[in-house]
Amino acid sequence: MKYAEISHFSHPQHNLKFDYTEKPFKCDGCNEVGIGSRYRCSKDHQGCDFDLHAHCALPSASITHPFYKKCSFQFLAQPPGKERRYCNACEKDVSGFVYHCKACGFDLHPCCAMLPMVLDDGETKLFLYRKVSSSCHRCGRKGRSWSYRSSCKKYNLHVACVREMLVDNWRELYKEQNIKRTERKILTLKKTLEHHHRSSSKGKVQKCCEIAGMAVQFVISAVLGDPTALIAGVVGSLISRG
Repeated sequence: MKYAEISHFSHPQHNLKFDYTEKPFKCDGCNEVGIGSRYRCSKDHQGCDFDLHAHCALPSASITHPFYKKCSFQFLAQPPGKERRYCNACEKDVSGFVYHCKACGFDLHPCCAMLPMVLDDGETKLFLYRKVSSSCHRCGRKGRSWSYRSSCKKYNLHVACVREMLVDNWRELYKEQNIKRTERKILTLKKTLEHHHRSSSKGKVQKCCEIAGMAVQFVISAVLGDPTALIAGVVGSLISRG
């Protein structure tokens, strides 16, 4: 559901307008990075800098998730209690808007809660798992966070690893206003991905990067809050050719 303009409890002084951007932004709701679709303060021309992911701007009061069938997640404007909390999907800190299950104590970032269960590019499918026994093609570790695994069960990427890779690079990009955006994004993401395969054969690296690049194309968009973000698709597809 999309509206041209909305009012929001987190920014009552001005309305928020639907907008699309290829530049990374910080969501003032969940405090995570975003790209693509967003709701931005209608007075931004007056210096009011306020943005929300679409998932954060138009949340559901409560949701369920296939991984936690006995849980009911309630939308909260801030994490409950005084203890440090983290997202059960990506392992990153929760410092703003969150879906929280009071009974189990689980937390999900709004964008992580909406990660698609299946990623399909027409040739290869990747399925979202809560836990996978095989090692991740980025960090080499098993277990850890939610993972996307190919249907052939040979390729696996932690959501946490993809998120770390993206956040590190997007923060760097966010500070550099005068560099060509697309070329810079491709360069940093590609180098990060290839760094973890230096000991592998060339053929294995190429195949792994094809699968990982396809996953990045989807996961980049979903984690950043916009499954339709065109720039994320461009970056992911070009990485997969490297």
